[in-house]
Order: sequence, then C-alpha cells, then structure tokens
Amino acid sequence: MDVRNQMLSDLLGRDPNFSLGQKFYTDPDFYKLDLEHIWYREWVFVGHDCELPKAGSYITVQIGDYPVIVVRDSQGGIRAFHNTCRHRGSRICTAEKGTAARLVCPYHQWTYDLDGKLLFARQVGPDFKPADFGLKTVHCETVAGYIYICVADEAPDFNAFRATVEPYLAPHQIKDAKIAFESTIIEKGNWKLVWENNRECYHCAANHPELCRTYPEAPSATGVQGMMEDEETNQLWKRCEDTGLPAKFNMSESGQYRIARIPLLRDADSYTMSGKPAVAKSLSSEVRASKIGAMLLFNYPSTWNHVMIDHAISFRVLPVSAEETMVTTKWMVNKDAVEGVDYNLDELTHVWIETNDQDRRIVEENARGIRSPAYQPGPYSVEHEGGVMQFIEWYANFITPRLQGEVAKLSRVA
Repeated sequence: MDVRNQMLSDLLGRDPNFSLGQKFYTDPDFYKLDLEHIWYREWVFVGHDCELPKAGSYITVQIGDYPVIVVRDSQGGIRAFHNTCRHRGSRICTAEKGTAARLVCPYHQWTYDLDGKLLFARQVGPDFKPADFGLKTVHCETVAGYIYICVADEAPDFNAFRATVEPYLAPHQIKDAKIAFESTIIEKGNWKLVWENNRECYHCAANHPELCRTYPEAPSATGVQGMMEDEETNQLWKRCEDTGLPAKFNMSESGQYRIARIPLLRDADSYTMSGKPAVAKSLSSEVRASKIGAMLLFNYPSTWNHVMIDHAISFRVLPVSAEETMVTTKWMVNKDAVEGVDYNLDELTHVWIETNDQDRRIVEENARGIRSPAYQPGPYSVEHEGGVMQFIEWYANFITPRLQGEVAKLSRVA
C-alpha cells in the first residue's frame, strides 16, 4: 500500500474519540502529504500590516519548501512573491525582515521592482526579454491588520473568512498598531501536536500557573462546547455588543476558523500577573467599552490570537519537519505607546513567554512518548478535550477528500 492510501485508510478507519496513530505525528511521508494537501493549498497567516510601515518594507517566511517575500510596494499595497530569483533560483531576501528600495538578488544582482518586475539583469544578450522574468507572485490578502498568503496556483476563496472576522478585528486597529516584542521558538513535535495542546486547557492547572491567574480552564473557553450556555460569557457578549463591539461565538461551517470573546478570571483586563492592563494606552481609540475580556481567533492551520483592551497577541504556527514546528509570538500595542513609559516589557510578555516555554516542553514530551513502539491512540476527555476532537475532525474532514482526489472549491485571486 502506498503512503497516500495508507493515510487515507488510517483516517477512514479512525475512532473519532481517540487520538491519531503514530505516523500522523512522526512519519516524513505523512508530513509531506500534510504539506501537499493543507499547507500548500490553504491560506497561511504570515504577519501584520504594521510590520511593513513603508514602501520597500518586507518580511520573509518559509512555507514548507517555499520561501516567500511579503513586501509593501510603492503604491502602499502589500504583495507576496516567491523568494527565488528568476535567473538561477537563489533566494533574493535572506533576512527575516528589512527595507529595500529594490529587491536585489545577492548572487548575480538581478534587480526587481517592488511590484516584482525585473528591472536589471546584466550581460544577458540582445534577445533577452525582462518582461518574461519577473518574480512569480504568491496570492496575498489582508484583513484588519493580518496578512495571509497561499502558495497554490489557485487559492481558496478568502471572502467568507474576511466577512466573518473583519467586524471583530477591525475595531482594535491592529493594522495601525506596532510590534512591541516578538519571539520564535522551535518545538520538537509535529504541528498537529502543537495545535492539539493549544485546543484544550485540561493540562493548564498542572502546567500554566502564570496563565491560570487570568485565563479560565473551562472547556467553553478553548473548546467548542458549553460557550453558548455560559451565563458569564453571555453577559460579556451583551455588554460588548451593546457598545457595538461584536462578541458572540462564530465558527465557520467547516470548523476551520472560529472567533469569540471570553471573560477573563477575577474581572481581569489582560494577561498579566495582576490581571491589570499591561499598557496604559488602550490598543485602539475605537474601543471604548471596559472589561471586554479577550477575543480569541483560531484559524487552522496557522494561527491563534488573543486581543485584549490594552494589547493583542498573535501566534503563528509553521511546520519545519515531521517532528519540528516553529511558533512565532508577537505582542502588539498602540502605535503611540512608549516602552518604559506606557508599558513595561517584562510585565507585557511574562505570562505568555512562560506559557509558551511550558507548552514547548509539553509538546516535546508528548512527541517523545508517541515515538515509542508501545504508543497507541488513547481516548479523549469528552468534557475537556472537545476542542482537540474538533481540530482532529477538521483535519480528517479536510485532508480526506483531497487524498481521494476531490477538488475543493477554488477561486482565482489577483
């Protein structure tokens, strides 16, 4: 049986109340199928508009085997290109971020405009046509300060996601915020283990003392069950929506993304040890309500997010190998907030720096155990791990038809 049919057989025969088989977390060939059918065909969150403040500002990102440049062009738009020179394929931008008037390949100095057009290639002969050798474009969309790319030739429709999340995100003015701090860690575990750990708080009390000062362990916060019936959550929704701030639970039909506001513990405003705001200036001048809790956005396969009254935190998940995952966290504050005056960086970042490192250790121990020949799938806690079950259900429902050769609905994206 070839690897595609092996994965398909395992998915069709799985027990939805149990974790996945070992190969889904360890096997390089299963990992390649994840890349081919999910990461190379879906919209992937890569960064924020505010990271590209002027023409020529760029960030680079690696999606599996695809290096990509995301750049603000001379007209103020945000574009994405394959980060491979049209000469002999060298990467053009090697830094994680920077600013350049032109995109110049360091190998032979082929030079591209910010719109991808080839401007200069030396000594290539009289018949060479520069117009035929511009950078290859990558689908790129932005919504309320979030940048997404898709490396497929054709990309899934983005409009439904935009219509769902934009009303929630836009009031927080993340588009005009600034990055106060960012960190990147490599977790030695499969990307699905990173997500599974994120999608439940069954482990929180024993592992996250800092986070548990403000974040509720209730399954309704991280999972999908119980939120609609929770009295405190409904009171928060009413209070926010009475001020024009969208708050109610909203999940796509496919389960790929969901967004909602949740109350924090002890009437907290932010993820700090005291529960008080970490930043004196509110993140947005448009949000005038107080005690808005945290807005949680999950979007498989690449990001989860927390937005509070004083700051926002984005988490980007990118696969590195079958057993390595890159997690990048960015803390965003009001663009006019001054470090040391309006916020203390340690107070702002402490809870999630500690929580991220704790989660890294959890994922890595989980991965080590799964590598054992003795591993076999175990049962989920229906009460506490509904979010994990929902993620695995999405994964199975998403990749199975693609393994079977079915074509998802696509749309051309400029």
